[in-house]
Amino acid sequence: MSHWHDVGGADEFIEDEPRAVEAAGISIAVFRVGDELFALHDLCTHERVPLSEGFVEDGCVECPLHQGLFDLRTGEARKAPCVTPVQTYPLQVREGRVHIQVLPPVVALS
Repeated sequence: MSHWHDVGGADEFIEDEPRAVEAAGISIAVFRVGDELFALHDLCTHERVPLSEGFVEDGCVECPLHQGLFDLRTGEARKAPCVTPVQTYPLQVREGRVHIQVLPPVVALS
C-alpha cells in the first residue's frame, strides 16, 4: 500500500502563498521557495494556529499569531515562543504532480 498522496499540480503552489492541503486525513501546509517545495504539519506547536496562514521569509514560516518561526526544511523551532519542532513530510514532484508521504503511526507492542 502506497503512503504517497497526490495533493495537486506543482504549478498550483505559488511562492509567498502557503497552501493547506489534506493527505491521509492530516492537514499539511505546502510552501514554495523558488523551485523547492516543503511540507509541514499545518499547526503551530505552540498555539495550534494554521501555519499555512503564516508569512514566509528566509526559509522559515512565521506563525501568524505570535511570530514564532519554524524552519521549512527541518521543522525546527527557530524563534520563541516556539520551542517544539513541527512535523515535516517527504514531498516529491512526479509528472508535474505533488505527492506527500504520510506514514501510519508506529504502535509499540507490549
